[in-house]
Amino acid sequence: MEQIITHFTDDDLYKFTMCCAVIDNFPRAQVKYTFTDRDGTVYPPGFAEALAEQVAALESVVVTDEEIDFMRRKCYYLPAWFYNYLKGYRFDRKWVKTWQDGDGHLHVEIEGSWAETIFMEVKVLAIISELYYVMTGLHDGFDYGAYYAKTYAKGQRLLEHGCVFSDFGTRRRASFAAEDTVVRAMKDCNASREWPGRFVGTSNVYLAMKYDLLPVGTMAHEFVCAIGGMYGPQMANHIAMNLWRNTFRGALGTFLYDSFGWDIFSLNFSEDFANLFKGLRIDSGDNREELMKIVEKYRSLGVDPTTKQIIFSNALDVDTALEIQGYAKDYCQPSFGIGTHFTNDFDGVKPMNIVIKLVAAKITESWTFYNDTCKISEDEGKHTGNPEVVRRFMDALHINAGK
Repeated sequence: MEQIITHFTDDDLYKFTMCCAVIDNFPRAQVKYTFTDRDGTVYPPGFAEALAEQVAALESVVVTDEEIDFMRRKCYYLPAWFYNYLKGYRFDRKWVKTWQDGDGHLHVEIEGSWAETIFMEVKVLAIISELYYVMTGLHDGFDYGAYYAKTYAKGQRLLEHGCVFSDFGTRRRASFAAEDTVVRAMKDCNASREWPGRFVGTSNVYLAMKYDLLPVGTMAHEFVCAIGGMYGPQMANHIAMNLWRNTFRGALGTFLYDSFGWDIFSLNFSEDFANLFKGLRIDSGDNREELMKIVEKYRSLGVDPTTKQIIFSNALDVDTALEIQGYAKDYCQPSFGIGTHFTNDFDGVKPMNIVIKLVAAKITESWTFYNDTCKISEDEGKHTGNPEVVRRFMDALHINAGK
C-alpha cells in the first residue's frame, strides 16, 4: 500500500505553533493521547497492522528546506531556533500502539515527550480516515473532477455572501487528494473575480505552500487540557493565555476557549486578555448562544465586540456558515474554519467521526505518575477522556451533570 503521509508539513499549522509553545514552556513534559471513534466503527481485519505500517513509514518523513523557507516567510511569529528543532526532528513508531479488539474496533494510544508526540495526532487521524476508505474500497469511487466542481460551487456561495473562511479539513479528510482538490478549487474560485467574501487559506501547511496561500491556525484544546491536568482546570485558561502571549508576543491572538466550558473561561477572561487577544474561536455549543455570551462578556469589560474576530469551527457546512454570517456580522468580525464538509463530502460516503485527544500529562519525565485530564465540551455527550476524570473535573468546576 502506498505511503499516505509523505510531507512533513502535511499537518495543521496549530501543531507547529503549539509545539513551539510547548518547547518554550514545558520542554520536559510527557503526555498520553487516546483515539476515539464516536461511531463505534468496525474496521476491516488487519487495519491496525496496516495503520502501524503507515506510522512506521513516517520515520522516513523529514522537513525539507523548501518547507522551512516557506514557513519562515509566512509564519513570522515562529522563532529561528524552532526551525533548527524541526530540522532535527524524527518520527518514532515506538510512540504509537495500535490494535483491534475482538469486535474489530480500533484502539490507538500515543505516549512520549509532548514536543515530539504533538505531531502524531493530525497525521494519524488523516491516515486512519484515508486508510479506511482504501481498505473498504470506497476510495475507488472518488471522482475528483466532480469534487472540484462541487467544491467550487461551495466557494461561490460563501464568497458571494461575504464569508471569510478557511479550510480546516486535514484531520478527517477522505484523502490527501480530496483536500488538495478543495484548496485548489477554493483558490481558483476566490481569484475568479472580486467577491464580498474571501478565502483566507488552509490550516494545512504543505498545501498552503503548494498553492502559495496563508497557513491558518493558532492552537488546539490540547494546550489548555494538558495545563489543566498539570495544574487543575480552574486556572488552566488563565495560565494558557499567559504562556501563549509570552511565547508569541501578541501574534496568533485567537484563543480557543471551550476546553473546560464557557463559565470557567469567562471567569479567567479579564480585561487585559480581552484587549490583548484578537478574538475567540467557537468550536462547540450552539453557535448563536455562544456568540451572545462572548458579546456580553466583551461589553461587560468595556470592549467593543465589533472590533473582535470570532472564528466559528463547530461542524460547519455552507448552509450553517451562511446562517451564522447573517446574524454574526452585526456583532463581531466573523470568520469560518470549515473542515469535514470541505474535505470529506463525497456522495454515498459517510465521514468518519474520529478524534485523538490528550488524556494525561506530567510536567517532567522524572515524575513517577501522570495527571489525568479531559476536555469538557459545550456539546452534551462530546466530553472526551475517562468518564471518571470528566466527572471529577466537572465537580471541580461546579458543572452540573446534565450539561
